[in-house]
Amino acid sequence: MRIEIAKLHQRLGTTIIYVTHDQTEAMTLGTRIVVMKDGVIQQVDTPQNLYDKPCNLFVAGFMGSPQMNFINATVDVEGDVASLKFAGKSVPLPPAKSKKLIDGGYAGKVVTFGIRPEDVYDSEMYIEASPQSVFESTVKVYELLGAEVYLYFDLEEFPITARVDPRTTARPGDTVKFAFDVEKIHVFDRDTETIITN
Repeated sequence: MRIEIAKLHQRLGTTIIYVTHDQTEAMTLGTRIVVMKDGVIQQVDTPQNLYDKPCNLFVAGFMGSPQMNFINATVDVEGDVASLKFAGKSVPLPPAKSKKLIDGGYAGKVVTFGIRPEDVYDSEMYIEASPQSVFESTVKVYELLGAEVYLYFDLEEFPITARVDPRTTARPGDTVKFAFDVEKIHVFDRDTETIITN
């Protein structure tokens, strides 16, 4: 049905307003998407910008399947570097993200950060290249989807999903090393749920 609607849109070359609760339909059919919650517009943007640069926690969690992982962390500042402290780890953020947290006065405060499942890696090469964002956890569930694998595990009380290569050797019960792509971390104000840095 999505393909037929997309063909119709291309053939007619006219504006179509399409209302859906299915974010996959919205992403694949829309050129501009209006994300609403309780009748209030949250963000109006292109599908790619909604995915890459969500304006708040709701949009970040709504766009993408499986949804973005969310973890509460304390901001630790040393000089011009802001780090996120959680689950016994301290992950330093890149300069641009650090600056926004420092300038926003978030030192010592608890924030919520988000990371998409495809930005959580279990490959040895990535882990070696990103030693500062490496952590260990026990895999709870393994889902093979053919071209990709979803691994489910916890970081303290926070459930995490990783979308990894199907060649992974990780299986339920295995303690596995993972690494975040710190460039892809989104940080949100815990009280207002608005974005601090994408």
